[in-house]
Amino acid sequence: MTILDQIITTKHREVSLKKSIFPMSFLERTALFARETFSLSEALRASDTGIIAEFKRRSPSKAVINQKAIVNEVATGYQNAGVCGMSVLTDGTYFGGSLDDVILARASTQVPILRKEFIIDEYQIIEAKAYGADVILLIAAVLTQKEIKTLSETAKSLGLDVLLEVHNFEELKKSIMPSLDMIGVNNRNLKTFEVSLETSKELSTHIPNDFVKVSESGISSVEAIKKLQPYGYQGFLIGENFMKTKNPGKSALEFIQNLKK
Repeated sequence: MTILDQIITTKHREVSLKKSIFPMSFLERTALFARETFSLSEALRASDTGIIAEFKRRSPSKAVINQKAIVNEVATGYQNAGVCGMSVLTDGTYFGGSLDDVILARASTQVPILRKEFIIDEYQIIEAKAYGADVILLIAAVLTQKEIKTLSETAKSLGLDVLLEVHNFEELKKSIMPSLDMIGVNNRNLKTFEVSLETSKELSTHIPNDFVKVSESGISSVEAIKKLQPYGYQGFLIGENFMKTKNPGKSALEFIQNLKK
């Protein structure tokens, strides 16, 4: 069993337990559920930098990244740096995240917030809206074509943007549909954990221009972004590069300033 298989197995148990305590009807009555969302895809289309900065405490591959970071301080720092959006890990078991991190980020910033999670059930999309997220992530590697369609259409009905993540051509081919806003290419091989920007380059020509192209993983330098922009990428998800520093917001500001030069 791979780490991804383990995560999905755990996620099914978590969702089942949550449903028994907080039904969808409860989530739909929360104050944030009725708010108008911010569009990440529109922000990326209008930007000349396209930075999506992540809040992530740890990961299965890197262990501890930054356990001392305070989410509202990081969110404010990212907004002041001029990011297009903020990605917030909400998986607790493997990434040390929480939906409370989304609420605190939402209260601290006006940039679009992506709930980065292993979504396998519509319940998690209702959760995302109830906790103040603007965007959800769907991972093609763990979903069927039918599930991608159902989940993405549910998200769109709630006014949420949808970022679909793929790792190879097979995943991309099964996933393209009108209910997506952005297609993200993850440069990390799920089997070997090796990272290569060539993955984004190779898949770029197969992504229709109707979708905003986002490159994920391995984006640690301005040079990497400049290499990918000619391939049509408008979004760049950066996680550990900022979070591994003492001041992620300051690191993001310096990165974006260098990118604009």
